[in-house]
Amino acid sequence: MTATVLYSENVYPDDSVERRIYGPDVRVIFPKATASLYDLADADCATAEGLMILRYKVTADDLTRFPRLRAICRMGVGYDNLDRTAAAERGIMILNVPDYGTTEVADHAMALALALRRGLLLHHEGQRTEPPADWRPIIDPLVRRSSVQTFGIVGLGRIATAVALRAKAFGFRVVFHDPHLPNGVELGLGVERAATLENLLRQTDTLSVHTPLTRETRGLLGLKELSLLPRGAVVVNTARGAIIDVDALATLLKSGHLAGVGLDVLPVEPPVEPVPELLRAYRAKEDWTLGRLIVTPHSAFFSPQAWEDIRTKSAETMRAALLGPRPQNVIPPDSD
Repeated sequence: MTATVLYSENVYPDDSVERRIYGPDVRVIFPKATASLYDLADADCATAEGLMILRYKVTADDLTRFPRLRAICRMGVGYDNLDRTAAAERGIMILNVPDYGTTEVADHAMALALALRRGLLLHHEGQRTEPPADWRPIIDPLVRRSSVQTFGIVGLGRIATAVALRAKAFGFRVVFHDPHLPNGVELGLGVERAATLENLLRQTDTLSVHTPLTRETRGLLGLKELSLLPRGAVVVNTARGAIIDVDALATLLKSGHLAGVGLDVLPVEPPVEPVPELLRAYRAKEDWTLGRLIVTPHSAFFSPQAWEDIRTKSAETMRAALLGPRPQNVIPPDSD
């Protein structure tokens, strides 16, 4: 039995890893430089039974170019860039790679939270001004002992669980909200559970967001919800940008209700003009953002080891779907 797998982007220096994993039963096609799916050759699309997606969106119209397609593998955790309904109608499996970059994203979320909560950026900005700030601690609502704070987590999947354990190790009281998990999960982790999002927000000093982007979670945290956080709270998002209203973050950070914000994701990536007010002010180094706002370019997942994991695990996942013994990491069309 043979199959053909088409990669939508050519981001690796060679195909040695893919050849080793797929073996002689799979024909692998790496395209030349592409800017979108439209740049893929029609002949390659016509023969592809497996499609590997890293950054591009896949719409219902795109799928008409792939008459033999049986599986799409999102080379990452999130799959909100794939039209799962259209894929299901054509009998195409949607796969992802849920077990890469877990520790990297968890470390990144904690690094954002701790950098803000320890006032590292406040001092960083203060000590490089002319003249530099006084040689003494900065007294600010950002800086608080971990053990007097509640670390709130929205969503408790693999990454969030890793974050919860890290936050516990730093002495935070950890509380999460995830309506999709069975009772008792909190007992195994030694953390607490909030029955509602509102209850979680009202008691959270440092909030970390880890839910996937679905119909249910898009716009989950707007001005109304974020205003429930105690004054002086910090918000960190390493999940998906569209879960949080960034204009609400700007309003609350500028007013002082929020003491700090750390973002690895934005609603539109890469950002295009007109960029959100929060990002515009950050780039302009406006006073209300200095030392209080960190933006990283959706890089929380990255380490050389995680990048290699994406490459290896996505190929293993696609091979299992096309050649067996059984598909793995299959995302159901109704998982929202």
